[in-house]
Amino acid sequence: MSRILLVRHGQASWGAADYDQLSTLGEAQSRILGAALATQGITPDVLISGAMKRHGQTARGVCEGAGWELPVTTDEGWNEFDHLQVLARHPAPEGVDIRADPRAFQAWFEAATLRWTGGAHDDYDESFAHFSARVSSALDRTIGGLGPQGTAVVFTSGGPISWAAATRLDGGTHLWLRLNQVVINAAVTSFVVGSRGATLLAFNEHTHLSPDHQTYR
Repeated sequence: MSRILLVRHGQASWGAADYDQLSTLGEAQSRILGAALATQGITPDVLISGAMKRHGQTARGVCEGAGWELPVTTDEGWNEFDHLQVLARHPAPEGVDIRADPRAFQAWFEAATLRWTGGAHDDYDESFAHFSARVSSALDRTIGGLGPQGTAVVFTSGGPISWAAATRLDGGTHLWLRLNQVVINAAVTSFVVGSRGATLLAFNEHTHLSPDHQTYR
């Protein structure tokens, strides 16, 4: 059987002018993951990255840590949804310092995401239906590009990873919402691919990261 490893990007620059850049910790997470994958004897046949800067930077860090020299193919289907727009369409509660209160931010993020996934509002550049369809198509392309015993490593984000996992568990939007809350930076979600398509093998594996290297955003 073939294998697909979906890697969430390392920690991005939360709160900075350009979020779409790895932080110093995110760079370290990527190199640590690469070294761990090499130790496990993983030798990919295909490397794929979403088109976001944090995806490409994670790919470079993992390849550096693993000693891989394969070219990386870009597939925009693995891009994250526009979380900044999703948040902007559902204003933060008044009188709460969102940046200083992680629980308040999480509650706001969940409420904003629920509005987006509900489908009752059409004020988004990309609907949840379109997002989920393009991620499913990206997964199908990845499966189609693998040989019988091939291994693909894909550098992407928590949203696409959670959707790929949810669909393989016969779940939908509700399961996606639950999974998307817990994906750790530089964690690995793996699938095996056989005659029945892709089957989820492990979700959000992050034992290669020590507690001080574990982050959610």
